[in-house]
Amino acid sequence: MLDEKLMLTKNWDKTFPKSDKVKHRKVTFHNRYGITLAADLYEPEDIDGKLPAIAVCGPFGAVKEQSSGLYAQSLAERGFLTIAFDPSFTGESGGQPRYVASPDINTEDFSAAVDFLSVQDNVDPERIGILGICGWGGMALNAAAIDTRIKATVASTMYDMTRVNAKGYFDTMDANARYEQRKLLNAQRIEDYKNGSYQLGGGVVDPLPEDAPFYVKDYYDYYKTERGYHKRSLNSNGGWNTTSALSFMNMPILAYSDEIRSAVLVIHGEKAHSCYFSKDAFKELKGDNKELMIIPDAVHTDLYDRMDIIPFDKIESFYNEYLK
Repeated sequence: MLDEKLMLTKNWDKTFPKSDKVKHRKVTFHNRYGITLAADLYEPEDIDGKLPAIAVCGPFGAVKEQSSGLYAQSLAERGFLTIAFDPSFTGESGGQPRYVASPDINTEDFSAAVDFLSVQDNVDPERIGILGICGWGGMALNAAAIDTRIKATVASTMYDMTRVNAKGYFDTMDANARYEQRKLLNAQRIEDYKNGSYQLGGGVVDPLPEDAPFYVKDYYDYYKTERGYHKRSLNSNGGWNTTSALSFMNMPILAYSDEIRSAVLVIHGEKAHSCYFSKDAFKELKGDNKELMIIPDAVHTDLYDRMDIIPFDKIESFYNEYLK
């Protein structure tokens, strides 16, 4: 297994301040497709024995310097060893071509993170959890359905990216509309092949139209302002390869979520346009170790970085209960 040589920045370039309560360093690990992933590792200042560990990723189109890093650092302050990683093909992680999303490979990225954590000297391999934000909330549930080593999963402000690509928002896309979308995307494959490069779908729209839907304004307020902009973030810049949507249209990731036996906490904002993803996903979960937490008045991106809204006390108690 050969690791790619990655160029990792040495400077603190996060969208959140560095904590003086944890130690931080860059690490790399590889998935079973041979892609080397880059991550920030956060650990408590005072380590006593082997720690419970949590791998964090998301949102969809973000990088580890944004929301996932904030979650990881905050949980490390509470006693967990954590990593926030860039998914395959994005950020500082490896993989070619760039800016590709895959329901299979991105689910595998979580399991690769579990591989890495399981062999660390200061981690208890029987006490590993994962946390997915936005589109990686759906990936996290898919990983929990596959990977029996994962003992506890948190999905925060979750998107089911396969559902929204195949059916549109609120399931408004029918089979005919889906067929037309497939035709467009397959035609783009030919253009990409001719051009020797991949068309980008575009990140969050900028400038923001006055009549933009609320959820677009919500994303703009995070990705396109000082609050959350990052130069490596797809949503802050050029977006994903357009044809990435093809695999998501044809491979539903939550098909076996009802077989997850480990603990799951699903968190969403009451006023988020995306809240139905979490509510519907939760209905499929079975067992008395599953919980849905709706945050009053919160919108989708409030759970990206609003420290007064993200329920870290609840997340901490959940992991303490199921990673004991």
